[in-house]
Amino acid sequence: MPRTKLLVIEDNADVAGILADYFDAQGADVDFATNGELGYQLAIKESFDVIILDVMLPKMDGLTLAKKLREVGCATPIIMLTALDDKNDLLSGFSSGADDYLAKPFDLDVLNARVTALLNRHRGNVAISSLRYGPLELNTAEHQLYRSGHKIALTPIGYQILQMLIKRAPNLVKREEIIDELWGDTPPSNDILRSHMYQLRSQVDKPFDAPILVTIPKIGFKLELQD
Repeated sequence: MPRTKLLVIEDNADVAGILADYFDAQGADVDFATNGELGYQLAIKESFDVIILDVMLPKMDGLTLAKKLREVGCATPIIMLTALDDKNDLLSGFSSGADDYLAKPFDLDVLNARVTALLNRHRGNVAISSLRYGPLELNTAEHQLYRSGHKIALTPIGYQILQMLIKRAPNLVKREEIIDELWGDTPPSNDILRSHMYQLRSQVDKPFDAPILVTIPKIGFKLELQD
């Protein structure tokens, strides 16, 4: 899993060390948090491909952490690790926003397979029906955007840009990433991207009271929920 960035939120140093050694050997970059509060801050400030989350954590338990991440619009896939393994724990994990669940003790190869499946799904290698962030819902089957239930017509390029922004939200997407995704080796002038962003902002923000599309001058764009 080269170029994959994982966040492991685990307070057991032995387990964290084993995960570090294993995923480093797979070519992944791994960051760690030893408590729920630190894990939450890292998850909302940085961009990760998958979060591996222990349920039993100091300062903030894994279920609460997952729920808070989903409430602020973090769409990063979450796989939960727990020493408990019954139906109620499984249901609690999924209702809190987890994408997958693995009971301790676990096989590292099984965990790796689960992480890879989440990566494929999140990166679009497996079809998904919709992407959500705050009041935005992007129906990927219909190529249709809704904000707070209101249908918004997008141009094909506007749809592609917004899809990138929602997948990464609330983190930044650089201008160069958007240009490379849309135009590859034949990029247009910056004025063309600026025009597309102006049109997208007019469609997504202008009819509503609170703006959600934010420009970081000379760097890129992101979606940000207003307090």
